[in-house]
Amino acid sequence: MKRFFKTVEKDSDASLKKPKPNEEIEEKKEPLKFFTWNANSFLLRVKNNWNEFTKSITTFDPDVIAIQEVRMPAAGSKGTPKNQGELKDDTSPSREEKKILMRALSSPPFGNYLVWWSLADSKYAGTALLVKKCCKPKSVVFNLDQIASKHEPDGRVILAEFETLRLLNTYVPNNGWKEEVNSFQRRRKWDKRILDFVTQNSDKPLIWCGDLNVSHEEIDVSHPEFFSSAKLNGYVPPNKEDWGQPGFTSSERKRFGTILREGKLVDAYRFLHKDKDMERGFSWSGNPVGKYRGKRMRIDYFIVAEEFKEKIVACEMHGQGIELQGFYGSDHCPVTLELSPTSNSQNEDPV
Repeated sequence: MKRFFKTVEKDSDASLKKPKPNEEIEEKKEPLKFFTWNANSFLLRVKNNWNEFTKSITTFDPDVIAIQEVRMPAAGSKGTPKNQGELKDDTSPSREEKKILMRALSSPPFGNYLVWWSLADSKYAGTALLVKKCCKPKSVVFNLDQIASKHEPDGRVILAEFETLRLLNTYVPNNGWKEEVNSFQRRRKWDKRILDFVTQNSDKPLIWCGDLNVSHEEIDVSHPEFFSSAKLNGYVPPNKEDWGQPGFTSSERKRFGTILREGKLVDAYRFLHKDKDMERGFSWSGNPVGKYRGKRMRIDYFIVAEEFKEKIVACEMHGQGIELQGFYGSDHCPVTLELSPTSNSQNEDPV
């Protein structure tokens, strides 16, 4: 008896998951449930906090999982160009780390997701995007310019396009404390590029999520006076708009407001939650030991196109308290967004 085998080609979107021979293909649908989290080292979370993180994913059952601060190096030997879409595995330690991570992502419920990476050269920054196979995007790119082969420096962007929306996962550069090339100037340039992106790509509704490294209003920090007057080693920037805690300077907050206004975007959490919540209203919390104990900021977001605001069912932060309950070992807690299906969308049965 002759047997015929069909060659399995490598997925052009660099997904790490290949279909099994007898795997059932689910009906294609658009994503409605989203999960974002700055993991502060995804490998450490796999080693130390995976059970509780897995339980949260199983309970919420998101269609899309956006991760920031992966902190896994990109593939490529020292001194050679790096492949930012692949995990490093050319040394014994990196092979072992990759094995640990991929084993975790092959176990339930993560085996039901496709995975994309955008990584830095070293164990710094980096993002990941996990999408349910039934919601596979039309395309995935890794930069704000939407150039197919390009990755942003440090792997800070993953942009997925679906039939009815775009999903932008970002790890926004920290503003820093001083007027230096890798701080204030870098952040200003980033904000300008984001503004250009949201104003020039309005043909399809946007969901922008991740660690955006800014607290927009006073309600978004636990102690406004503390953060407004914060200094590093007594240094005071010459421009008053740059004074204070990175993420809470008036310069950053104004630019963020401009991005929302000009991009016709809505802060999903604040759209639903008008009042300050000192217990669950912040996504980042300072070290429980030291002057930042109890000092918290909301710097992780779901930003959605205005036309989606009436579709927002829920947007919640899943950590609480000074002792970082629900943070799963990170200094950030997960944030979730749930949208209602659009009438006559692919998510609904035909009448």
